[in-house]
Parts: sequence; C-alpha cells; structure tokens
Amino acid sequence: MLLYIIATIAVTEWRTKFQRRMNLADNEQKARSVDSLLNYETVKYYGAEAYEVVSYREAIQHYQKEEFKSLVTLNILNTMQNIIICTGLLAGSLLAVHMVVHTAELTVGDYVLFATYIVQLYVPLNWFGTYYRAIQKNFVDMENMFDLMRVDSDVKDAVGAPELLVRRGGVEFKHVSFGYGPERLVLNNISFKVAPGSTVALVGPSGAGKSTIMRLLFRFYDVNEGAVLVDGQDVRTVTQVSLRANIGVVPQDTVLFNNTVRYNIQYGRLEASSADVIAAAKNADIHDRILTFPDAYDTQVGERGLRLSGGEKQRIAIARTLLKDPAIVLLDEATSALDTNTERNIQAALSRVCANRTTLIIAHRLSTIIHADEILVLKEGEIIERGNHEMLLAQNGFYASMWQQQLEARNNNNNANNNDNNAEGNNNSRAQQPNGYSAMNHGHGHGHGH
Repeated sequence: MLLYIIATIAVTEWRTKFQRRMNLADNEQKARSVDSLLNYETVKYYGAEAYEVVSYREAIQHYQKEEFKSLVTLNILNTMQNIIICTGLLAGSLLAVHMVVHTAELTVGDYVLFATYIVQLYVPLNWFGTYYRAIQKNFVDMENMFDLMRVDSDVKDAVGAPELLVRRGGVEFKHVSFGYGPERLVLNNISFKVAPGSTVALVGPSGAGKSTIMRLLFRFYDVNEGAVLVDGQDVRTVTQVSLRANIGVVPQDTVLFNNTVRYNIQYGRLEASSADVIAAAKNADIHDRILTFPDAYDTQVGERGLRLSGGEKQRIAIARTLLKDPAIVLLDEATSALDTNTERNIQAALSRVCANRTTLIIAHRLSTIIHADEILVLKEGEIIERGNHEMLLAQNGFYASMWQQQLEARNNNNNANNNDNNAEGNNNSRAQQPNGYSAMNHGHGHGHGH
C-alpha cells in the first residue's frame, strides 16, 4: 500500500510537465486558427492560404506529439499501479499458501479471508490514484487562470471612493506628466482646461501624446504627476464605473460585436428601448440605411462589423454614443478614413453628438477642427501652441506650417484630378470630331500662306 501511494505521487508529479506542454501546444494551435480566420482578408491579399494551412498543420502536429507523450506517461502510471497491485497480491498469496501447507498456521478459509481483504483494499487505493491524478491535471489546466488572477490591476478604485458627480462637464489637466515606462515621458507638464459645453482639439505629429491624453481622462492609466479633474473632482478619487458612464467615445477604428445592428447601437445603454435606439439611429443619419438591410435592425454585422462599410460602422458608433447621452464626448479622428461625401454626412451627425457637450477632439485633418473653441498643438509631449484657428495661423508657427502643408496637398490633388478630367475631355472631343479638327488646321495654314 505504501509503495502504491509513493509511486502514484512520484509518477504523477513527474508527468505534470508533459501535461503543461500539451496545454501550451493546444493554446498555440487554437490561437493560430483564430488569428488566421480573423485576418482572412490579409491572408487573401497576399495569397498566403497555403502558408496558413501548413502553419496550422504544424501547430496541430506539435500538439499531437505533446498529447502522445502525455498519454504514454499516463499509461506508464497505470501499468506501474497494476504491477504493484498484482505483485503484492501474488506475494501475499504465495506466503499464505506456504503457511497453509508447511506451517499449518493458516487454514484455507484464512487465505480466502486474506484475498478478500486485499482486493477490497485495492479498490480505494485505485480511487486514490485516479482522484490524485485528476486533481493534479486540473490544477495544471487552470495555471493560466491562476496567473491571471495573481496579476494586480494598475488602476484601482480608492477604498470607499464616491461616484463622480457631473454638474456641467468641465475637464482640466493640471500639470500632468505621464510615461508608459520609466525610460521616457509621453506627456510633460501638460495643463489645459475644457470649459463646460466647449470644444477643444488636439493636433500634432504622431507620437506627440494626443491619444494618451484621452486614455488618462478615461483613466486607463493613472498620471505620474499632476491631476486630471472633471468638474473639479480628481478622477483617481472617484469610481471608474461612474467616470466612464459620463464619457462617450467615437473611436477612429470602430469595432462592432458579431451581433445585430440593434445590439451594437443598444450597447451604448443596455436598458434602452427600441424607440430610443431608432431615435439615436435617426440622429446619426443611419436609420434609413439600416432599413435597406435584409433584416433591418436585426441584421447581423459579422465579425468586427465586416459586412458594413466604413461609413456605416462610424455612424453606428455615433448612434451608440448618442444613445449613451454622455456629458463629455471624445472624438478620436472619427472621419479620417472616409471619403469626402461620407465625411460631410458624419460631420453633421458628430455636430449633433457634440451639441451642448464638453468635447475633446483628436485631429489629423485640420479642416475638421477649425470650429474648435481652442486648439492645442502638441509636440514631443508638450503643448507648444494654443489658441483658435485664426490666432494660430496669425502666429505663423508649427500649426500654420501644418495647415499650409495640408492645403498644398489638397490643391495638388485637385489639380491632378482636374488635369485628368481635362485630358479625358480633350481626348473625347478629338475622337468625336476628327474631320473638323483637320479642316481647322488646313484653313489656318492656307490663310497664312495667302
């Protein structure tokens, strides 16, 4: 019995590493399949279907090898347990037979009693081995979950933190410094105010810290120095749920759930009625378009909204934010990837979202923020210029140079389009009137000679 228990524990502990390797291989092959299916468009763009199949096959084969090793070690454990049980029963039986025949210390009935006891003893021993192995396997299977539960969140609500009380929706960044790591500050001593109901735009080159400002306001991170205030309340002293309930975001890259159009709009306020959902869709200028879908509001949008165009996804995101009815609105260049006509429609919908709300806009296309009450120009984590559109142009600084560059790029595009249209028109007229063109040339030459 002692040998059985020791062997069971020792072999089970030894084969744990094989179970762990099998779990890792299983995670890898599942992650590989999900990744290739989610990015199917990229796979097709580069004709990499065969490569993905080969990669997935290799992941499957690796998993099967690790699974085979785990099963082999399990059979080793079971075989060893059976050998110990059978050897023990055989040795005990031979000893009992010897005592019955030669020493007459035992009778045949005593031997039968011994055999019965031993068999009954091995049943709970067998269950011990089974349960110990199962418990050990389940602990290994749950290691990833335990690792996740041991991770402490960097952003936590203070003990007894009250809810955010939004009266007017003013936002203030007071001497804020922040870095994702100790090696470099992303924001350095940033200070500005967004008055209730006003619009402030953030512009600047990539990596200047524009998106970081939004993340700090949403409290995805806590500042290293300074404070972020909403109506005079430090966001670190209030609950995260109440803070985020009062902020609406229209992101640059809208991601939708693989569910219905109604579900994706209603996600802004889960308890909203159908009438509220339809009203939000109308304000976002998407209601009529939704009615043309096969199942209207019950149409499935597909993974990440792949069955909808970019403009349709953006307007659903706007409708979702309208339904949430937040006091503060964050716009992360919501129209950067859209054509001009769609951009005009969405800008009109965005103006309805931002009406009478405190608004913070991240902009790369400066023409979309000339109406802002104040424009902050960021560079390398610092505010280098601030003011409205006219003031910044008059300063003839960094903002003015950005504006000039975008104007020149737009004029060049317009000139290129006009040249293409003119060339096409001339080619068409020549193709339609070859005789008249020749006669004009001939008449001009004849008159000149005379």
